[in-house]
Amino acid sequence: MSRRRGVDSVPDLVSRAREGDARAVARLISLVEDESPLLREVMAALAPHAGQAQIIGITGSPGVGKSTSTNALVGELRAAGKRVGVLAVDPSSPFSGGALLGDRVRMQDHATDRDVYIRSMASRGHLGGLAWTTPQALRVLDAAGCDVILIETVGVGQSEVEIAGLADTTLVLMAPGMGDGIQAAKAGILEIGDLYVVNKADRDGASQVRRDLRSMLALADRPAGTWRPPIVETVASKGQGLDQVVLEVDRHFAWLMETGELTTRRTRRARVEIEAIAVSALRSQWGDVSGRSELDGLAAAVVAGTTDPYAAADSLLASLVD
Repeated sequence: MSRRRGVDSVPDLVSRAREGDARAVARLISLVEDESPLLREVMAALAPHAGQAQIIGITGSPGVGKSTSTNALVGELRAAGKRVGVLAVDPSSPFSGGALLGDRVRMQDHATDRDVYIRSMASRGHLGGLAWTTPQALRVLDAAGCDVILIETVGVGQSEVEIAGLADTTLVLMAPGMGDGIQAAKAGILEIGDLYVVNKADRDGASQVRRDLRSMLALADRPAGTWRPPIVETVASKGQGLDQVVLEVDRHFAWLMETGELTTRRTRRARVEIEAIAVSALRSQWGDVSGRSELDGLAAAVVAGTTDPYAAADSLLASLVD
């Protein structure tokens, strides 16, 4: 029997989501995206059931084959008996604010698999390529029983390094013809990758990309005992090399657990999430700061040189607290 949207209680939705009800999972993520008043109740109900899923971030420049690689990786994980969730964080539509569904179109291989949940989320202009609600959506999929959750980002260049803060393991995809190693270094991706994947390895230049990556990674100053990111070549469109990717991801996850780095990363992630929620709550409590008359006067004083930005910020905070 179908249920009407909006009449389900939070405990009922959580119970059904944990039983694998895709509609309940979708409804919970919609509550997250809509910043529903029920969100606090939802997060409280999910908290005891979360923290079990392995979270893998997939990032890289547009055109390297992230969606194709994600689709192939889902196939490998399903073959291993894993229940998989996919969050494809898409560019926001400039007209509707919604997500473009190209990623979901490319992942139709798994559309009828009850143990694969695919959701597109709008980044809504967030510079890091990740919606600020993404951590809460991850918690929904985690509590719903996903063994592995893949986050695929929009590919927005230098700001995309933010994905490393959300994932246990970050995969950085590159491909021949998409720019040289120097551009990769400028984009900051050599600092965030736990595993580097040279996709479209059947094309000319793939070996050069791998050599460039290896050389640049060798220059990194890594303390003894730290993880050394491997480089794997794949042809995702043909399903080649994905078994090696899964092997390296599992090896990295084992290292995270053995060294305690997994707890460190997840604690850091929780701190950022708490801070974002607190700042959002303060903004809501104080209202639109940009519309306050005090701000105009302080801005004019900074321009005139009668005060500095730090002193002005202190004055604004004092007025907000009062």
